[in-house]
Amino acid sequence: MSGSPDGQGPAPRTTPPTITQRHAGPSVDGRGAAAADYRAAFNGARLAMAVVDKDGLVLDANPALGELLGTEPGRLTTRSAADLADLRDDPHLWAEYREVLGGDRARLRCTRRLKPADGRALWAEVTVEPLAAPAADGGSVLLSLVDISDRHELQARLRHLQMHDPVTRLPNRSLFFERLAAALEEAACTDEGTGRVGLCYLDLDGFKAVNDTLGHRVGDRLLDAVAQRLTECAAPGGHLVARLGGDEFALLIENSQGTEQLCDLARNVLAALQRPFDVGGQRLSVSASIGLVERPAAETHATWLMQAADTTLYWAKADGKARWTLFDPERNAHRMTRQALSSTLRPAVEREEFVLDYQPLVGLVDGSVRGVEALVRWQHPRFGRLSPNRFISLAEENGAIVPLGRWVLETACRQARRWQLAHPATPLLVSVNVAVRQVWDSDLVADVGAILARTGLPPRLLQLELTESAVMGSAGRPLEALQQLHDMGVAIAIDDFGTGYSNLAYLSRLPVSTLKLDGSFVRGFRAEEQPNPADETIVEALVELAHRLGLTVTAECVESAEQAERLARIGCDTGQGWFYSRPVPADRISAMVSGYAAAVGGSQRAGRP
Repeated sequence: MSGSPDGQGPAPRTTPPTITQRHAGPSVDGRGAAAADYRAAFNGARLAMAVVDKDGLVLDANPALGELLGTEPGRLTTRSAADLADLRDDPHLWAEYREVLGGDRARLRCTRRLKPADGRALWAEVTVEPLAAPAADGGSVLLSLVDISDRHELQARLRHLQMHDPVTRLPNRSLFFERLAAALEEAACTDEGTGRVGLCYLDLDGFKAVNDTLGHRVGDRLLDAVAQRLTECAAPGGHLVARLGGDEFALLIENSQGTEQLCDLARNVLAALQRPFDVGGQRLSVSASIGLVERPAAETHATWLMQAADTTLYWAKADGKARWTLFDPERNAHRMTRQALSSTLRPAVEREEFVLDYQPLVGLVDGSVRGVEALVRWQHPRFGRLSPNRFISLAEENGAIVPLGRWVLETACRQARRWQLAHPATPLLVSVNVAVRQVWDSDLVADVGAILARTGLPPRLLQLELTESAVMGSAGRPLEALQQLHDMGVAIAIDDFGTGYSNLAYLSRLPVSTLKLDGSFVRGFRAEEQPNPADETIVEALVELAHRLGLTVTAECVESAEQAERLARIGCDTGQGWFYSRPVPADRISAMVSGYAAAVGGSQRAGRP
């Protein structure tokens, strides 16, 4: 029967022997003396240490460890070393620690935040390694702890300085992206992976004017005041507010509840910032443009989220500033398409991905094909056949309109020369659109002259169309170019006439031969619409004025026989539109010319006596 030595109650728990007790016997080989020396060094060391058995229990602790943890060393024996060093909470550290105990790993070193008995904050560098000493039993390891609280605090201060903006004391770009990445990871790891993250990205409207007029010191104080109001707006939801640089700020909405939450926050931010600021006795007013984006964390990453927010902020500014705009996938897809088209325009010209269709210019009285307008299409390898409204404005923006315009001009002139040779009795005028940037950024006169020379097309069979807004008010180089082209024998037409300045007096001083009436006038001639007598009066007056100035008139967008008849009745010379033909390939134009010639010849033969 077990029990205490005196038979009263259970036997007391046996305390494991210390290093000295286990090696206190006589030694003929000097190991006892070595153990005693080791014990003295162990107890006298300033380094906090403990000997741990293979099961992870403390066999012995030195006074330095007791002092570090705020307790007597003897109270630490038989305790779990992992608990003393706080190694259980981290699965990775716990696994490595077990490997050291089992002899499968040489060393574990890490930094841990410990919990001393006196409650103070303590950061320690923890090392666990096999015990190589005369006193060591098989499987024992040495646990040592070094107090690095001062160093850790200094590092924390330095990190705070590195991760916070000095002007507003808000988290800076680096800390924001760190928190954003962590929020995305955490939201993606929810039970069903449905966590969402929202972003409110803004910059100040009119801040540059404050900096430029009042100086950077006032500007910094204004930024600090803005930061305080943003922090107040974000406080109820506990959202992170960061200054990303300049006058750009971001609010991170972790665990977003939907776009309505984002919109409410944006409304509050706008209202808060629209109140005047008192900065150094000066009353300042600014507003903000805000881009909002919200996504499931599992379907996005930080870079995409920021790109989407930046795009949406740009939309808010483009839409008029002092407003918020929510990310729109369809609008973004359109923007991405524009970027893709813009970046590939010049290479597409070199690869000859463009083709020309031609729309007939038809005599309103006799129905003859007098000419054609060349219309460019882009046979895009990814997006298919694109009409001009998809890429011409992009070409004008990035300068690709110059090489594209040369290609269109030469291709149209070469085709017109083929028609001239094939139908010498019915020569066709080819009309080519010219962007005003072609006049400014290239030597249009030289280009036209060289192309006419190469193709052999007579100048009288080429007409260049410029928009009314580009021609009206022309002076200097554009007007000189138009005059030189006119002197060369090339016809000049004003396209979409009636939609721009309509400075009729200026027409007499321009080398123009044709006016193309905008389709908005012609649409009023349709039978299914309530006739507007003013439309017909205006068109009739324009036609009469043009004829008095020696100009011909082409009506665009003719879609019905009634429109054609009324336009012919008031004197328009030619018409263009779907009533006659949609834009078609060159061979279809040849068939139209041949068919008209055959019809005229047949009627003339039938009418002979």
